[in-house]
Amino acid sequence: MQSEGHRLILWTYRTGKPLDEAVEFCRENGIEFYGVNNSYPEEVFNKNISRKINSDFFVDDRNIGGFIGWTEVYKKIFNAEPEVPEKKNWLASLFLKK
Repeated sequence: MQSEGHRLILWTYRTGKPLDEAVEFCRENGIEFYGVNNSYPEEVFNKNISRKINSDFFVDDRNIGGFIGWTEVYKKIFNAEPEVPEKKNWLASLFLKK
């Protein structure tokens, strides 16, 4: 989705070192987030304003019924098969059919 021009936001309860490690893990694997726990990079947390992010859609890995996997998420959003990058790494393996 990122390679198609979509902006990805990581919204998580993680903070501090666990958050830094998660963001770095994603960066090392080709995922750069537009925002991390904010709607846009310049946003400053204000406890008097709702923390809901501005988004066209959300993917929740802890939804009722469990996470369906990134291939299925992509199919539901775009009604199409995702293109699998040539470089095979952990991210590409998420899109491969089992």
